[in-house]
Amino acid sequence: LHLVALNFPLPGDMRADFQCFRQAQLAGLTSTYRAFLSSHLQDLLTVVRKTDRHHLPIVNLQGETLFSNWESIFDGNGGQFNSHVPIYSFDGRNIMTDSSWPQKIIWHGSTANGIRLVSNYCEAWHTADMGAMGQASPLNTGKLLDQKVYSCNNLFIVLCIENSFVSDPQG
Repeated sequence: LHLVALNFPLPGDMRADFQCFRQAQLAGLTSTYRAFLSSHLQDLLTVVRKTDRHHLPIVNLQGETLFSNWESIFDGNGGQFNSHVPIYSFDGRNIMTDSSWPQKIIWHGSTANGIRLVSNYCEAWHTADMGAMGQASPLNTGKLLDQKVYSCNNLFIVLCIENSFVSDPQG
């Protein structure tokens, strides 16, 4: 399953699932992509289908492995990943080195185990108010789920995860 960043940073009021869907389409990707965020409807942990959580690796746009599988992101260690493997945006830029993302921090709104933090997810990602808070992770920690709180007016990276792997048209 591919983990890809949106082509630009966003504040806490975002239509992230729509942005992931749209940018994936524009990039010519045929799978469904969902935001790597906890929402008012769903914990981050459950964004990927149950049948795909254990046996499929999480890879970047070039197919390089970031995690052995979806569940390994939520083992309580904060989603530790190999920081030498780049994360790319839908238009192919390395978010760790490209200046389009001046702050190398990703929104996630979750605990280290992928459960939503209703007090820290920018009012279900509907506000960029300076007084509202969102849970996010500085990528220089080498973790996707580091537990830092930031004001929702910040422009941070939003990741998208391919949430359906279709290998068989009958499946």
